[in-house]
Amino acid sequence: MSNEQISGAEALMRSLEHEGVDTLFGYPGGAIMPTYDALYDHKDTLNHILVRHEQAAVHAAQGYVRASGRVGTVIVTSGPGAMNTITGIADAMMDSTPLVVICGQVGAAMLGTDAFQEVDVIGVTQPISKWAYQIRRPEDIAWAVSRAYYIARSGRPGPVVLDFTKNAQTGMVDYEPAHVSFIRSYDPVPVPSDDIIRHAAALINQSVKPLVLVGQGVELANATTELRQLLEKAQMPAGTTLLGLSALPTDHPLNMGLLGMHGNLAPNVMTNQCDLLIAIGMRFDDRVTGNLNTYAKQAKIIHFDIDPSEIDKNVKTDLAVVGDCKDTLRRLLPLVDQATHNAWIDGFQPYREKEENKVIEPAIHPTDGPLLMAEVVREVSEQTNRKAILVTDVGQNQMFGCRYFQYSLPRSVITSGGCGTMGFGLPAAIGATFGAPERTVCCFCGDGGLQMTIQELGTILEYGSPVKIILLNNNFLGNVRQWQAMFFNHRYSFTPMVNPDFEGVARAYGIPGATVTKREDLALAVEKMLRTPGAYLLQCAVKEEDNVMPMTPPGANVDEMILSVE
Repeated sequence: MSNEQISGAEALMRSLEHEGVDTLFGYPGGAIMPTYDALYDHKDTLNHILVRHEQAAVHAAQGYVRASGRVGTVIVTSGPGAMNTITGIADAMMDSTPLVVICGQVGAAMLGTDAFQEVDVIGVTQPISKWAYQIRRPEDIAWAVSRAYYIARSGRPGPVVLDFTKNAQTGMVDYEPAHVSFIRSYDPVPVPSDDIIRHAAALINQSVKPLVLVGQGVELANATTELRQLLEKAQMPAGTTLLGLSALPTDHPLNMGLLGMHGNLAPNVMTNQCDLLIAIGMRFDDRVTGNLNTYAKQAKIIHFDIDPSEIDKNVKTDLAVVGDCKDTLRRLLPLVDQATHNAWIDGFQPYREKEENKVIEPAIHPTDGPLLMAEVVREVSEQTNRKAILVTDVGQNQMFGCRYFQYSLPRSVITSGGCGTMGFGLPAAIGATFGAPERTVCCFCGDGGLQMTIQELGTILEYGSPVKIILLNNNFLGNVRQWQAMFFNHRYSFTPMVNPDFEGVARAYGIPGATVTKREDLALAVEKMLRTPGAYLLQCAVKEEDNVMPMTPPGANVDEMILSVE
């Protein structure tokens, strides 16, 4: 034991440094004030980003994680401060994002008394986190912090919550750093048997029409190289989930595009024609599968996933390979035959051409009318040489962004998948600039979502975060409006938006910008945005009633895609 007595707050700082933390996102308040006082002496090693709202702290940490591959850290106060993180914690849980969220709490002696700004943080967050723990004694800090980061980053990643009572912050302790690398009954990385790997290889080698579904788990496991080696050796076409988009370069010849409701026609149709479906690091979300009663019923299904709870949850599998996909793909590769599936791959082409001619080409190269979201997205993508990080908010901006942005590097897509959180985009983009400062970060927002966290322009003002904000302004809550048009007889109930002068708002925060209304001005406006140092707001006045197509209607079969509403 050390002879040095330090406060619990100081022990937290040293524990964070021991875990390799260098960036924090947070907001101070009464119950966490001793921790912030200790942080004052660690400013050289712990870079704290003061956000303008606690929800934004979590989203910023998510962006940092998704860009860097590290664990994110958030510090907030008790009561309303802690409650404001709930949306972000739930979002991180659904999208497997490793975070440690540290919340202040009233002193242990006052717990349960309805003290000022006391909320049962553990009770609220347990269902939406991997682990939630209340630190009541300074002696438990080193252990709890080490365990928190171990749980957050290991296995299927996710958020962890530490509820830090005030007496634990102020109490004195003989501090020794802890290192947790084992928890009884917690098996974060199952290892499948050799027989299972051989069985998977046999199914692949016997297949005539294989299709690989690529999820974010491939990137989380840093297995993009192994994925490409497998696809190329066995010549298997692949589709990607929304969060798995950048696991394969857009122009890879075996990349058939995006799966799901607003995905590409070919991989969705061919899902119901393949004889073997190989899902890697994805969870068969309902937006990917459509009607489960008709989903890939003709195919045998292999599911590679690190989380056994995902196996057979939505789709019954013929073979489960439960483990880290970097390891399982590496073990699988030598057992898979060099193969060709030319006829099968050629079968995708008519559907790709149909979508290209009817949907994609008119969207990115329109000849008249208002600006379209797709052409704005593709212009930014081309001018960043397909090397930028795409961050989106949620809605039509998200679907157009993910469909028409193009990728050449892993970790290039940051978006809210499972939770679909409006307001995610701007703070996540700020976090991404700290997670990958060497890359250009392009944030596509709608006018609705931007206003949910528009106060984070103040964070940009303070820290100079060089986010390129592309506002696709259609004066509507566009995705809801599209559904109202298609399924509610054009009854636009509270979806039209009366908006402020966004360019003026940005200017008030010291952020330069411009507004584009004409197609012929778009390329130069994007060029100016990209060459302007620091943050920039490019507002694009886009067609008000533009629709994201193709679309699988809710409840329809995955291959029943609508190409047009006209």
